[in-house]
Amino acid sequence: MRLETGYEYKKARIELIPLLDIVFLLLVFFIYAILSMSVHQGVRVTLPAASGESQQKAIVRIVLDAESTLSLDGAPCDMNDCVKRVAERVRRTPSAVLIRGDRQAELGIGIELLSRLRTAGVPSVAFEVQGR
Repeated sequence: MRLETGYEYKKARIELIPLLDIVFLLLVFFIYAILSMSVHQGVRVTLPAASGESQQKAIVRIVLDAESTLSLDGAPCDMNDCVKRVAERVRRTPSAVLIRGDRQAELGIGIELLSRLRTAGVPSVAFEVQGR
């Protein structure tokens, strides 16, 4: 004896609401992943254009903004303090030092900073530039 329940004649359905929820969650995940990959240095500078090879070690960045003020890790510092802190950090963990100088900044301050860092024993100092 066979009983009919009414479900024999119904077709299978794909529910769209859970599918849309999952698609939106994936979209949000990818947006946050892309935003977390972008590098924000904090101080906006216009880099000069040049060619060269990129650094692969740990990097310490010194920012020289358009008003020719120095900052390390987002905090403003004077020349002597900046050189002392960077030399100490490079002694603890060997890393390359990049001077991120705005093209409107005074050239003399950048060259003096480069010279003082080399004198303080920092082996790898370079200017960060924008690729051509």
